[in-house]
Amino acid sequence: MEAKEKQYKQISQEILKYIGGEDNIIGVAHCATRLRIVLEDNEKAELKKIEDIDLVKGVFIAGDQLQIIFGAGLVNNIYAVFSKLTGTEDMSLSDVKTKSAQKQNPFQKAIKSLSDVFIEIMPGILAAALLMGITGLLGQKGLFGPKSIVEMYPIFQGINRFVQIVSTGIFTILLLVVYSATKRYGGRPILGLVLGAIMLHPALADAFEVAKGSQNPESISLFGLPVQLVGFQGGIIIALMMGYVVAKLDQFFNKKVPDMIKLFLAPLLTVFVSSLLLFTIIGPLGRELASLVTVSLLWMTQNLGIFGFMFFAGIQQIIVITGLHHVMGAVEAQLLTDTGRNFINPLASVALMAQGGAVLGYILLNRKDTKVKEMGYSAFGSVLFGISEPAIFGVTLKYKFPLVAGCLGGMIAGAYVYLSKLTAIGFGTTALPGFAIAASENHGHMNYLIAHLIALLCGALFTLAYGAFKSKRSTV
Repeated sequence: MEAKEKQYKQISQEILKYIGGEDNIIGVAHCATRLRIVLEDNEKAELKKIEDIDLVKGVFIAGDQLQIIFGAGLVNNIYAVFSKLTGTEDMSLSDVKTKSAQKQNPFQKAIKSLSDVFIEIMPGILAAALLMGITGLLGQKGLFGPKSIVEMYPIFQGINRFVQIVSTGIFTILLLVVYSATKRYGGRPILGLVLGAIMLHPALADAFEVAKGSQNPESISLFGLPVQLVGFQGGIIIALMMGYVVAKLDQFFNKKVPDMIKLFLAPLLTVFVSSLLLFTIIGPLGRELASLVTVSLLWMTQNLGIFGFMFFAGIQQIIVITGLHHVMGAVEAQLLTDTGRNFINPLASVALMAQGGAVLGYILLNRKDTKVKEMGYSAFGSVLFGISEPAIFGVTLKYKFPLVAGCLGGMIAGAYVYLSKLTAIGFGTTALPGFAIAASENHGHMNYLIAHLIALLCGALFTLAYGAFKSKRSTV
């Protein structure tokens, strides 16, 4: 035990030395596998030297944090020693994320704020999406025989119907979105829930029925403005905008209303003004934005065809590097609401899997390098469960050509996604867990597996081919 403590102290001292000393540290925390450090100046961190430290399996900078991979369990021990050495024992992971956010520019902060909204409610979204996947598996014909599981085993009929009802929550997440957005932007979440309930009020005409032309909404005049009383079913973008508005109005009225009447008047004004803005300005504007997003995506599939799919799958992991992928949740949710299907999810999933293939290819090229294998296998394990950052920052981006190889593999798999008409019935989960939300039509689950095998093999083969070519050139 004493020898281990001595080793951990030596590692901590070396890390401190190669990150620019204690004066360069803003915050320290750890997650399940990585030591996370926010630095005053990232340029002072000598990544190559840190990577060569004993027990380090990889190092990269992401989200404005220096992340050093040690692995589960070990990272806790390293953190205990390192945080004591640097006097940062009392910092939590959320504290470090806050410190990291303070260093971001306005655009990065805006992207992060959108990400935070969906991270807050992602467990609920994933639960609903995976339950939808289960009903798809139970009801799909041809997957396990000529009949579906429900038809072969009537005992599953009741279970399937129950799961169908529970899983429809994926289409009624407005309450969650407004709640989470209001909380994220500094308002009282309960007021967000109130606005969410107003958006789905049963007295309002159903937005889907109005769009079909089967229902005529009531029209009224609000301060001289004509307003149609239509609900906001599926208005994810509107819900995001309303969360922000509710939060800012709540903050404003809490400052301006006298304390004596603040308890009842501030929330009343917040809800009334927010609702007025919802029906007169934000609702119509949000509907136009949502329509623009959906129409643009559908235009890409209808006019660019296979090339549009290949392009998106090819660059999707580049988007992950920039952090812009966090906003796709809102786009996918809106796409699901408008069309019932999500073609973005399988494209993102094969793009991720191709990076995993590139990692395997790089491991094969460097099979005698223990450190590469340790980092590579750990990163590939994360890819299987839909997390590509360790693969990107630990291997493919770091060595450059595997990243390009993975992008090419993603393009090939993206073409197959187009040709097989593969889509998803949810969003937020990819790789192995994503199998459950693959749409069952057109042999969707089988095509999901084939598309991912193509991505994996192409990513690996392109990496091996370039590695062999590079090796051959260096010997000439």
